[in-house]
Amino acid sequence: ATYCLTVARLQLALGQGARRLHVAAALNAKANVAMSRFEPNSYINYDKLRSNIDIVRKRLNRPLTLSEKIVYGHLDDPAGQEIARGRTYLRLRPDRVAMQDATAQMAMLQFISSGLPRVAVPSTIHCDHLIEAQTGGAQDLQRAKEVNQEVYNFLASAGAKYGVGFWKPGSGIIHQIILENYAYPGVMLIGTDSHTPNGGGLGCICIGVGGADAVDVMAGIPWELKCPNVIGVKLTGTLSGWTSPKDVILKVAGILTVKGGTGAIVEYHGPGVDSISCTGMATICNMGAEIGATTSVFPFNHRMKTYLEKTGREEIAAVADENKDLLVPDSGCHYDQVIEINLSELKPHINGPFTPDLAHPVSEVGSVAEKNGWPLEVKVGLIGSCTNSSYEDMGRAASLAKQALDKGLKCKAQFTVTPGSEQIRATIERDGYAQILRDVGGVVLANACGPCIGQWDRRDVKKGEKNTIVTSFNRNFTARNDANPATHAFVTSPEIVTALAIAGTLNFNPETDYLTAPNGEKFKLEPPTGDELPARDFDPGQDTYQNPPADGSGLKVDVNPQSNRLQLLDPFDKWSGKDLEDLQVLIKVKGKCTTDHISAAGPWLKFRGHLDNISNNMLIGAVNIDNDAVNKIRNHLTGEYGGVPDVARYYKKHNVSWVVVGDENYGEGSSREHAALEPRHLGGRAIIVKSFARIHETNLKKQGVLPLTFSNPADYDKIRPDDKISIEGLVSFAPGKSLKAVIKHIDGSKETIELNHTFNETQIEWFKAGSALNRMKLQQ
Repeated sequence: ATYCLTVARLQLALGQGARRLHVAAALNAKANVAMSRFEPNSYINYDKLRSNIDIVRKRLNRPLTLSEKIVYGHLDDPAGQEIARGRTYLRLRPDRVAMQDATAQMAMLQFISSGLPRVAVPSTIHCDHLIEAQTGGAQDLQRAKEVNQEVYNFLASAGAKYGVGFWKPGSGIIHQIILENYAYPGVMLIGTDSHTPNGGGLGCICIGVGGADAVDVMAGIPWELKCPNVIGVKLTGTLSGWTSPKDVILKVAGILTVKGGTGAIVEYHGPGVDSISCTGMATICNMGAEIGATTSVFPFNHRMKTYLEKTGREEIAAVADENKDLLVPDSGCHYDQVIEINLSELKPHINGPFTPDLAHPVSEVGSVAEKNGWPLEVKVGLIGSCTNSSYEDMGRAASLAKQALDKGLKCKAQFTVTPGSEQIRATIERDGYAQILRDVGGVVLANACGPCIGQWDRRDVKKGEKNTIVTSFNRNFTARNDANPATHAFVTSPEIVTALAIAGTLNFNPETDYLTAPNGEKFKLEPPTGDELPARDFDPGQDTYQNPPADGSGLKVDVNPQSNRLQLLDPFDKWSGKDLEDLQVLIKVKGKCTTDHISAAGPWLKFRGHLDNISNNMLIGAVNIDNDAVNKIRNHLTGEYGGVPDVARYYKKHNVSWVVVGDENYGEGSSREHAALEPRHLGGRAIIVKSFARIHETNLKKQGVLPLTFSNPADYDKIRPDDKISIEGLVSFAPGKSLKAVIKHIDGSKETIELNHTFNETQIEWFKAGSALNRMKLQQ
């Protein structure tokens, strides 16, 4: 494989003078500005964006939000597309695709099944999910390379054959690599990870999707998205002191809750925007996934321009500046909802435990914890992750650590540091931040997701032991970080994590409370400080990118039939043409059911490329309403209790199709399509709930499963765990036309209820064909 030059080598090769001439020439031509240094033949096309926006603006005859400009600017048919917020489905042409290694396995297996020779749009794979945090960065990375060699070889060879760039393990977290190298104002990118919206901090529309959606785009097929509503968040005032960009989204999450952003893009605007760094804006957009938003975005400004320049993309910065009118909202544009936040009055926040929308001011969380019986002692503080691992984040955390060290203090809690990318790791090592964080008691982990996604070999507490951790991550569902359901996880800013790790307790407000030095001196931490960007430019670190060859047709991708990590896919069966009769209720789920409950991560990540093996974790975290237990349901053919996947396999073996019944916002959290593939693989035909999270609903449709919602949410209570359900009306299945469910109770009585769906004509064709991939192959 051919390896791209690192930024440093590129600068040496061109020379600063030649580089300035290149920028000037590009601007004079107003064209041929490459999307990325790694893809010199893929160009930014603001002319096409402008043309599409002009067409839509004339049709709608009104001012446009920034979200609308970028989304409608990527319409496949801007002249003919019906556009109605919250109602119509848009057919879009995203500019690029990004995949992390855990989801890329299934995405590439599906792309291979399509029979296509090469991806149609620039695409990349990023190795960040399979590295488990144990002892420290170098050791953990080396162990991951050994343990996951088969998977890494598969992804590297598949990337080379099909034209996909490959970022090796150790390169960093997908969203940071995107921000540093591929994101630019006005781009539309889809990524197979729910925190893809991170790119909105650089003025992009970046949307998290399942692997089947990525396959559509890589195949050159228009991608469908329900026309999003737009929630405006107007920012006034200025960030200062202990308040950080993370506090903005922690506050918004408290206002909107985990489903308040569903079906909408969150668009930040107002004079307060300019007080937030580019990477700070990315933090806010990243965690927007936790309110169910389609994505989040900020308008182009000088902070973005400076970031582009500092990351070696001066020509993109200049051409974006020339097209700034496309990259900001029109005056007088309409938002479906508006939230106003005065940054000058915003206080530091901490959210949790067990859900990212339970918001508390830091000044109050101690008393709330005491009242609720949450453990006050902070066992571990963890900073970094894709949400908060920028140079600015690390600098501000290090400024607090330095104050403690100067007084002779170290962290009372364990403390871990996760750099977001190799570039960040190398730069904070060079500038001394990493050593300061080690000196205060920190362990610098690999450039990877690590504990944020459950890749953490935690040994300081036993499973079931009640304890508290504080993190700068984005998500804190039960057992997510360490597989311990008794861990109370709180999310906050890196600055507050660092302060609480030093203090060792939740009952500490760094704005008002004092620490005690070893000599007995009482002192307060001064507010954190840190440079937005390094004064000496970034150190790119090690070269970790593999560029695909121009022609990979002669290359081979091997999948060992005996592998327990990888498995080629067989197509799902197509619809029978009849209503679905007597579906057995597999489990009636009680309460919150995220994709972590449906398809757990952590140790199960190793099976993400093997559908049959990964299916052994299906719904093992969901609470069964029948007995308030997890992974314990009744097999209604035998009368015995068993694990959810075991009973599902038994039903499949005996040709019994089944249905899952769930509560509100079913499938919130990660974009992992395994949560849809596993039910389909084990014989599930429908999921009936009060409401769905956006990505999971689409993933189910893609795999030929019916995601249905109660027309009357109270009908959830009519279904019993031992019922059978027939779904009627499929012979005349049509957009906007409800279906009927006949509930058959074990006592012989029946009830009929109405079920809603959001299928459009194309998606109904997916269902009839058995999956979207089946439909794609039929059309070739």
